[in-house]
Amino acid sequence: MSVKKIIFISVAVLIVAGAVTGTILHNQSKITKVATGKVLRQDLTSIVNGTGQIKPKTYVNIGATAFGRITHLYVKEGDHVKAGAVLATVESVQPQATVSAQQATIAASRTDIASFVAAEKTAQANIEQARADLEQKQLDYSRSQELYNEKLIAKQDYDAKKAAYDMSVATLAQRQAALAQAEAQTQSGRGHMEQAVASQRSNYDALDKTISRAPFDGLVTNVPVREGETVVVGIQNAEGSTLMTLADMSVITAEVKVDETDIVNIEMNQPVDVTVDALPGRVFKGHVTEVGDQALLRTTGIATSQSTTGTEEAKDFKVVVTLDEVPGQGNDDLRPGLSATARITTAHKSNALTIPIQALVQRDPALEKTYAANGGKAAVVAADAPAGPPAKSMVEQGIYLLETDHKKLRVTFVPVKTGITGATDVEVLGGLKEGNEIVVGRYKVLRELKSGTEVKRDNTPEFGAGAS
Repeated sequence: MSVKKIIFISVAVLIVAGAVTGTILHNQSKITKVATGKVLRQDLTSIVNGTGQIKPKTYVNIGATAFGRITHLYVKEGDHVKAGAVLATVESVQPQATVSAQQATIAASRTDIASFVAAEKTAQANIEQARADLEQKQLDYSRSQELYNEKLIAKQDYDAKKAAYDMSVATLAQRQAALAQAEAQTQSGRGHMEQAVASQRSNYDALDKTISRAPFDGLVTNVPVREGETVVVGIQNAEGSTLMTLADMSVITAEVKVDETDIVNIEMNQPVDVTVDALPGRVFKGHVTEVGDQALLRTTGIATSQSTTGTEEAKDFKVVVTLDEVPGQGNDDLRPGLSATARITTAHKSNALTIPIQALVQRDPALEKTYAANGGKAAVVAADAPAGPPAKSMVEQGIYLLETDHKKLRVTFVPVKTGITGATDVEVLGGLKEGNEIVVGRYKVLRELKSGTEVKRDNTPEFGAGAS
């Protein structure tokens, strides 16, 4: 065979091979590339995140209870104090003088009462004397009456004895009245003293209010005043009326805000992992102790019931997490106001049947059956077909399952019911089995994919689920 024939045959073979290859590549280019994944069984945990700050469960603003100049501040910000410890004092010259004056009044009242009691005793002794004298005068009068009746004494002597007896009766009555008067004076004196003692209690209270004491063991978190400044009794948090803030750090909480779409999954006592921006690498265990009922506007933090604007905007709900640890067990670095993030475990299921979240789509099963019957294309409606009412759309949630049809790989829409949702996966309650291969990406492909469409796997990093 000549060289020209060999070259001619070789060129012809190359042309035919190129045409075949081109046809194959052209046909393959029409096949949709999809990223695939498997239906797996694994432990699934549903997490809701919230951000906020560390707060003590109990804290108080120690306000000024007396007007005056601050004479001493015994603590500074960051100090730990015990219950009853003196925190600050305000000048107390006038209250102290009032107490001293009232003390003198009480002492004088006690002296008066002692004098009245002595007068009572004197009056009682006088009564005893008058009774004895009356008994003597009565005997004399009785004897003189007998003698007078027997005509043994003169009328003048009889009248003198009777007058003496009447005088003794009057004297006894007078001295009994004097005793009653002395007793009344004593009672009055005691009443005045009780009044003075009651006034003294008020004076002591006014004096005590010049001294501020710690109501419980805690941490001083804020001291907005200095020695020498004048404080006033006023509204709490008003300038010049707050001495300091004391926080009870024995029970620490994280007050966080949770998005309104997640609050329905939050329940009391759910476990929480709290991280603090200032303490990287440390995780504090806790549990939910309060779930807010009032929505808060995200931009202002004001409750919706108190907002006067009608603008619709995103809302949050307050959730309080109590840390399980106490400061003596490693929380000494926690301070009120530190930014915190709470990861709330709302649900946990072992060996759950799961699929990637991105595999879920919303479709009408009736239309998907039509697409499957037409190879992934919509059915063509004849021009002369009778018009009827439009079919009611019934959108359902589902996935695209890969199936082999006559050696071709096609997808079929399968409605599924889902359970708890994790960070990247969602639980499937029905419609799939472990090991089923499903379409997981990309988003653009899933958005336009139809049942019956011929596909081919392409799980390269650029195209697979990891790039979605």
